Amino acid sequence: MVEGALHVRGVVLPEGERRDLWVLDGRLTYDPVPGAETVADGGWVLPGLVDCHCHVGMTPDGPYAPEEEMVAQALADRDAGALLLRDAGSPVDNRFVQHRDDLPRLIRAGRHIARPKRYLRDIGIEVEPDGLVAAVEEQVRLGDGWVKLVGDWIDRGVGDLAPLWPDDALAAAVGRAHELGARVAVHVFGEDALPGLVAAGVDTLEHGTGLTGGIVDEAARRGIRLTPTLLNVGTFPDIAQRAGKFPGYAAHMLALHRTAADRVRDAYEAGVPLLAGTDAGGVLPHGLVAGEIRALHAAGVPAEAALAAGSWAARDYLGLPGLVEGASADFVVYAADPREDLSVLAHPVRIVLRGAVVR
Repeated sequence: MVEGALHVRGVVLPEGERRDLWVLDGRLTYDPVPGAETVADGGWVLPGLVDCHCHVGMTPDGPYAPEEEMVAQALADRDAGALLLRDAGSPVDNRFVQHRDDLPRLIRAGRHIARPKRYLRDIGIEVEPDGLVAAVEEQVRLGDGWVKLVGDWIDRGVGDLAPLWPDDALAAAVGRAHELGARVAVHVFGEDALPGLVAAGVDTLEHGTGLTGGIVDEAARRGIRLTPTLLNVGTFPDIAQRAGKFPGYAAHMLALHRTAADRVRDAYEAGVPLLAGTDAGGVLPHGLVAGEIRALHAAGVPAEAALAAGSWAARDYLGLPGLVEGASADFVVYAADPREDLSVLAHPVRIVLRGAVVR
């Protein structure tokens, strides 16, 4: 008998084969381990869910959560089955999460990079276009292979969404990030910033509610991912209501809200790879990744593709393996097949993180 060894029997996804798997020293093996404790017998075994767009350390009350609140945020994600998080920009130092075995794996993008007075106050690093490359270099050093740019935001002089960066500055900054081995995620709501962003070769479009027309096909051709954050897009009417003296901006946000689901479906059908992300940590609480996966499906994405966007495909894109020999034992067990009924994602039977049962 090996102390601490675990055994699970079930249908392993995405392959769909009924198998036995064991956990030994925190890692998966398909070689039997005598005396292992059976912690799940039957059901469907899924690589840990992934929230590809969240903010550990940001809250509706302010951008600087104390450590205990950051722990609570990460635990809410973990207990919802999200065992891998991509933090899409945070003004606080949340690296301690990476050193706690009871919290999800965290991949950080450093701080948002924006122009002065062109993003939420106190959230990002603010620079003019001639300082963008240097800011990217700094955030590459502080992140985990990701940089977060703000691609568009309200321009009060225009009274509507407008691009932040000229195309030449974008191209130089994205090229420099790639030279340094980092990928670029970019916040973008509207249509006008997208041609420059796609031409610059950014890696992921966050929100992307303006993605339409020929830009969809070009994003697909380049392999650019889309993280639609549909739960967050559901707050656009509230944003419009608060727009006050900017009626053009308010109308634009309402239009983007009305067409968001269709644009996600069209992007998927055009071949744009999707990632599931909730944008938790601002207006929305953590622990909502199952709802985001269901929202992708409701928008017209097939259930298995929506599930992949929040599990095995997302893990692969972020550089972590699924349920393969020798991988870290990060998985969730469900009583029914989530490919057939995504509602089961809200009710995990067992959650194993780094080889330890956490639920």
